[in-house]
Amino acid sequence: MTMRISDADRIAEFFERFSRADLVRLQDAYVPDALFKDPFNEVRGLPAIEKIFRHMFDTLDDPKFVVRHRMSQGRECWLAWDMVFRFKSSKPGQQEVIRGASHLMLADDGRIAEHRDYWDAAEELYEKLPVLGALMRWLKRKIAT
Repeated sequence: MTMRISDADRIAEFFERFSRADLVRLQDAYVPDALFKDPFNEVRGLPAIEKIFRHMFDTLDDPKFVVRHRMSQGRECWLAWDMVFRFKSSKPGQQEVIRGASHLMLADDGRIAEHRDYWDAAEELYEKLPVLGALMRWLKRKIAT
């Protein structure tokens, strides 16, 4: 009996090894008309998805995904992940982390047909920015009970 790697394991491995050089391999992971949605983007098609990932590599130093949990059933897959990176303006060694999850719907061939990322932009990103971060932390304290 041959053991087959699960779709969740295969996709998690793709993202954990993902680098700028892999932008040309996105068609191995996504169908041509795949949908991608995150807190800032909603696009369809490989060229638009590639543009989002290219922007990530252009604006961040050394972004890496660390998949913490994975789950799949049928053609549906969930990944819980940390994205570890440095802002271009960061001090050497200063890393940031965004914690999030991806809900993936897979095509019959196992490639991603729909990719929806869930993460809190206010807590995970805005609070880490110098001026905006101070304002977001102040607002959070005022609103908290």
